[in-house]
Amino acid sequence: MKEFQKDLIDWYIKNHRPLEFRLKKDPYEIWISEIMAQQTRIEAMLPYFKRWIQMLPDIESVAKCDDEKLNKLWQGLGYYSRCKNIKKCAIECVEKHNGKLPFTKEELLKLPGIGPYTAGAIASIAYGQRVSAVDGNVIRVFSRLYDICEDVTKTSVKKQIEMLVDESLPSKEEISYYNQALMELGALICIPKSPRCDICPIKKYCEASDPASLPYKPKKRARKIEYKHLYVWIHQNKVHVVKRADTGLLAGLYGFDETKPEHIIESIELKPYIHIFSHVEWHMDATLCIVDREDSNYKTIEEIEEHIALPSAFMPFMKQVKEYLWKK
Repeated sequence: MKEFQKDLIDWYIKNHRPLEFRLKKDPYEIWISEIMAQQTRIEAMLPYFKRWIQMLPDIESVAKCDDEKLNKLWQGLGYYSRCKNIKKCAIECVEKHNGKLPFTKEELLKLPGIGPYTAGAIASIAYGQRVSAVDGNVIRVFSRLYDICEDVTKTSVKKQIEMLVDESLPSKEEISYYNQALMELGALICIPKSPRCDICPIKKYCEASDPASLPYKPKKRARKIEYKHLYVWIHQNKVHVVKRADTGLLAGLYGFDETKPEHIIESIELKPYIHIFSHVEWHMDATLCIVDREDSNYKTIEEIEEHIALPSAFMPFMKQVKEYLWKK
């Protein structure tokens, strides 16, 4: 096992991406980066991360931040519930942990929005705790290393892999490098469809007969389809945006109306759009409605772009609205 650890860590030292939040080992920055990267490639996430840290440099600033500003900083990353949990977690850290993240994986797991992987990443990378951080990349690496052909979405198989990872952990002195090395290997070499086995630093330890076929996951169920018709109300150069209900998809965020306005002067059908969430598809039609009066919910394009987090589901319609207003 020591040879395996050494080969992996040596490769990491020579080949890792210079990710500032990991090099600094700041627990706050590791936390934010890992939450942002859960459904987004690190390269795509970095501009959002840098903007967030510039505006909110520590946990206390997050705890005090206005919800609308937080949502605006998160805009484009999706899964806004994660942003809400970041604030809940920050408030709890201020109230119970002097504005810091706890040291141990066990204590981190008690915080809102922090699961086993994120807790393990913070505890091992920032604090040098000898614990595992098992994400999708690590599951893929170990399913191939041990030629595990069972369904990795099953709890029993996940536990088997987690046990193997735990057994592979090096000393506390090397744990930070080791866990990051596993993450990097999964991101750069042991990739999903076309693993780069020819340049893998641990290929001599790998038992997989067909690495590209692993990890095994059953086919996902077909997504539910929901049909929606939106009405985009326009008065002069302003757009009507409304805050959505506090429950359901995109809860508490801003969007367009699903009711037809009164006092329509003119209406224009917009190009339809299909937005795909993890378990549902929204098939949306939209009508641009020019009306002869406004209320406090009407905002200029500049106000929307500067202050309001409009989910990506509505962005294709906003783009068409902007084109319409520019032509006027």
